[in-house]
Amino acid sequence: MWLDRIDRKAAELQQRQAEEERGRARRPPVPDWILELNRATGHPLAVHVGDCGMVGRRRRAVDQDGARRLLATDGIPACPICRPDTALHITNG
Repeated sequence: MWLDRIDRKAAELQQRQAEEERGRARRPPVPDWILELNRATGHPLAVHVGDCGMVGRRRRAVDQDGARRLLATDGIPACPICRPDTALHITNG
């Protein structure tokens, strides 16, 4: 009786671990650069490094050239925490 319970619990744990691994494998890759958007208007708020924890829920992945353009030409501010302008070697001035 005890062995059956232990075997069932072990099988449940193995199944849960397999499901978690499949979930991790299916997760999309983290983008290199993110454009944070205003929740109400959808206008750009800030550019972030892809793994920045300060990004809001509304976001759009951008490529390196797009991030450079947004910061240097379009005047979108850089996140003061992850500093994408520093990572992209963009200087103010």
